[in-house]
Amino acid sequence: MGCRGRKVVTSFVAKVRKEYELIIANAENASGGLGLNAKNAWELKKAGIDILTSGNHIWKFKDIIKVLETEEWILRPLNYPLAPGRGFTFFSLPQGGEILVINLQGRTFMEAIDCPFLGVDRLLEELNFKGPVIVDFHAEATSEKVAMGYFLAGRVSGVLGTHTHVQTNDCRILDGFTAYISDVGMCGPVESVLGMEKGIIIERFLSKRPQKFDLAKGKAKVCGLSLTIDRLTGRCEDIAFCNWEEENDSC
Repeated sequence: MGCRGRKVVTSFVAKVRKEYELIIANAENASGGLGLNAKNAWELKKAGIDILTSGNHIWKFKDIIKVLETEEWILRPLNYPLAPGRGFTFFSLPQGGEILVINLQGRTFMEAIDCPFLGVDRLLEELNFKGPVIVDFHAEATSEKVAMGYFLAGRVSGVLGTHTHVQTNDCRILDGFTAYISDVGMCGPVESVLGMEKGIIIERFLSKRPQKFDLAKGKAKVCGLSLTIDRLTGRCEDIAFCNWEEENDSC
């Protein structure tokens, strides 16, 4: 999230890049804590991230539109109607085979866009892809995320929730096939409220008056998951937390 998030992610990816065939990151708040601009998108791509997913804040910076329209490694939610860019992409794995990555957005407590359940159902039927499939489900309500996990259980390799910034302790494998977690968590300042200076957020709750949000400072951490997937069947064989905290504040 913001400068702190980009810095800690760049450091982490440099350490683990050789361990993984594919690294995916939801980057929609990488620019100033809200949204993603073209410069920061390319920065994260060059740092070694293979696929960038996003969510409801992807539309803040207009220069990201051209990147969405021309590059296959950056996604916007599939179920936005009449939107530039793409909601899914195929990635060729270095050790053979392909993986399908899909970006969805929930509707509960969020914009009333097209149905993510029907949208992903149609896409899977149309593509009829037999390899690994990872879904980033960017949603507010835990119930909607859990429902999506069960809806896609046995059909995709993983349903990974994003958007609510706090990593949940419910990662598991559904039906012996599909990795699931309600929220992968945030990459950004440890001493913060969802990446923002905690004093400002506390004041907002106390006074109920608008406050200018500022990104928090100090040490940052990476929250993520590590998945082991059978490239032929698409079945997730193992799911584990993949978190890392930097030793020093470098931003």
